[in-house]
Amino acid sequence: MSDKDLYSVLGVARTATNDELKKAYRKLARQYHPDVNKAPDASAKFTQVQEAYDVLSDEKKRRYYDQFGVVPGSAAAEAGTAGQGPRTPWEGGQRVRADQVEMDPEELGSMFETFFGGGRSRDPFGGSPFGSGGARSGGGSARSRAQRAPEPEPLEHELFLTFLGAARGGTEELKLNLEGKSRTIEVNIPAGVRDGQQLRMRQGAGDRDLVLNIRVGGHPLFRREEGNDLSLDLNLTIAEATLGASVSVPTLDGEVELRVPPGASSGAKLRLRGKGIQPAKGDAGDLYAVVRVLVPKPDLLSEAEKQVIREIGLKQGNVRAG
Repeated sequence: MSDKDLYSVLGVARTATNDELKKAYRKLARQYHPDVNKAPDASAKFTQVQEAYDVLSDEKKRRYYDQFGVVPGSAAAEAGTAGQGPRTPWEGGQRVRADQVEMDPEELGSMFETFFGGGRSRDPFGGSPFGSGGARSGGGSARSRAQRAPEPEPLEHELFLTFLGAARGGTEELKLNLEGKSRTIEVNIPAGVRDGQQLRMRQGAGDRDLVLNIRVGGHPLFRREEGNDLSLDLNLTIAEATLGASVSVPTLDGEVELRVPPGASSGAKLRLRGKGIQPAKGDAGDLYAVVRVLVPKPDLLSEAEKQVIREIGLKQGNVRAG
């Protein structure tokens, strides 16, 4: 974990709300993600941003960090900063009375949870791991205490996918920073995920759920439409559009032949059934080829050809009537 102030890493005030933290994190994650930013220091900055958000988005960790200036569970939290004395009332070789520590009962209860587990009571005297005379209190069985333990907040992470990677699905490697330690996991992406969709993995981040915010890039040919449908632009010459033709059209599975009916105008949609996205569950979408009739430049035509086009125009009549 970087020793840089976590609020400065995200560029927010210490009073920032959860929504402000999330907004700042998403902006910086997109800016420094190694798949997007090729600068030499982008990966390191992306890691700093991820680590800062992991701490500040967790209510208990943030309260601990605000109180002591270190991340709970880190080496600094265990040893304290040299020359500054103990960071907590349990450090420094002796135990300090609770009334000598400047914190309210809720914060003290949080300290007990940090060191002895989240399943304990927030009241350090009524439900702490210590009973009368220093002995462990009963407090019910371990199973009942576990049942009362609140579920940890999920860890959110942005995952950037290519257009084809999102359409086809597959396995993606994801690097996470948990408690200051780097961890690489593999996540299975179902075919057909959309930009902005969230995927939740049960206990994908240690003892916490992992929520992936999906970000999907664009494609030079394909566009995602409603549901699992795709579309692309199909350029045709005047002859192909007027007289009809058989043309090759790219799909996610390779090129196929499409029959263009005579008289196809710009904007007409020619459907290829089942050639859209095949989702993990459900039916495949369709692919729509949107006709774009390209006219020749005048300097490419002879006078005789221009005269033919004029005569064709007279036969068409006023196409703007009505």
